Amino acid sequence: MPRRTKEPERRRGAIVVRGASPGDPQTEDQKLLRARPPALRFQETDTWRTLRIMGEFVEGFDALADVGPAVSIFGSARIGRRNRYYGAARRLAAALVKEGYAVITGGGPGIMEAANRGAQEAGGLSIGCNIELPFEQGLNEYVDLGMEFRYFFVRKVMFVKYAEAFVIFPGGFGTLDELFESLTLIQTGKVQHFPVVLYGRDYWTGLIDWIKDKPLYEEKISPEDLDLVTVTDNVEEACAAILRHRGKGREKEEADSRSATQDAVQRAAAGAP
Repeated sequence: MPRRTKEPERRRGAIVVRGASPGDPQTEDQKLLRARPPALRFQETDTWRTLRIMGEFVEGFDALADVGPAVSIFGSARIGRRNRYYGAARRLAAALVKEGYAVITGGGPGIMEAANRGAQEAGGLSIGCNIELPFEQGLNEYVDLGMEFRYFFVRKVMFVKYAEAFVIFPGGFGTLDELFESLTLIQTGKVQHFPVVLYGRDYWTGLIDWIKDKPLYEEKISPEDLDLVTVTDNVEEACAAILRHRGKGREKEEADSRSATQDAVQRAAAGAP
């Protein structure tokens, strides 16, 4: 399980919670999902892996419990530093830090590095949740608090649980997975509605048009489901969409508090316990 050592590994001030096992050609996800594995040592059984999974959750929750408001930023690991989206992710992360947010990424290169870099350079908390892969993907140099997970699903819980918004930059299957999982959780009420921003109109417009032409037209989703996303090419607009939601959340909290107070006063006036 990922664990904090007595002397945590430090790189430019980073605290890294280690989880992956170096030198093993198979990832823990591969081992877990094998059907009917041969006779194994207890430490390689599903029962043991259940304990390791529990340990990953505990370590992740412990590491991020005091982070405060944060935004998860996703995007391709294959985008270079000269790419326009790299610069946009870096600027957006810096803008979010100035509004009081921490930034969470997958901790790798590309868009993840850009967002961690922007957050760190702006003086904010830069978090990286890395994943064990068949090929090497270490934490980028701009991560202040890093974790390395064996299991994708544990890592994905951390992205959702500790974020108040998602920003999705152009990316591949992993990025699309995060996008649609977040939309599904919001649509089904598994998480409170939080903003999902798609950055890059030319990249995402085709996908949005397909959703309108197929799932929406064939009534497999509702028209209001399209309101779950904001598509933009502008750092300020992306930041504003997140801040608007924070304002709405505070208004709802205040309204709920006033309603609870009124209910308590009415019960007291009626002599109810």
